[in-house]
Amino acid sequence: MSQTHLTLELRQGFIIFLMSKSALQIGELAKLSRVSIDTVRYYEKRKLIRSVSRTQGGYRLFDSQTVEQITFIKQAQDFGFSLDEIKDLLVTGGAEECQRVKDLLQQKLSAIDEQISKMKVFRKTLSKHLTACETELSRKGKNAVCPAFIEIHKR
Repeated sequence: MSQTHLTLELRQGFIIFLMSKSALQIGELAKLSRVSIDTVRYYEKRKLIRSVSRTQGGYRLFDSQTVEQITFIKQAQDFGFSLDEIKDLLVTGGAEECQRVKDLLQQKLSAIDEQISKMKVFRKTLSKHLTACETELSRKGKNAVCPAFIEIHKR
């Protein structure tokens, strides 16, 4: 968790630097987002996220909302979105951008529905093989020959 940092510099007077509780350095952001520092830098380079400022020492500072953005990016990647597609989702704009995002989301939902359909068919196949294995084992015990293995090799 980030803490409030207070820095005093003694030069022709006192300069006080106060870092807000919501400002995160790159290491803190990476840890909270459960990604590497290199990933944070890469996302920043790809303009998926941006730092809000830098310290006097040149360290990047991010606001706490960036944790949510990175979490969204990782989830979207897990579901098959490319970084370019994710970048399109993160933009805010007018009707034209909104239409593009809507079209992208419809395409992804269609692809997910197709995958679900294929998974349901495959689940039925696995279930059939499981039933055949259970039946073979209950009938023949240690002398059983796996029917799933035989059927898979027939194809």
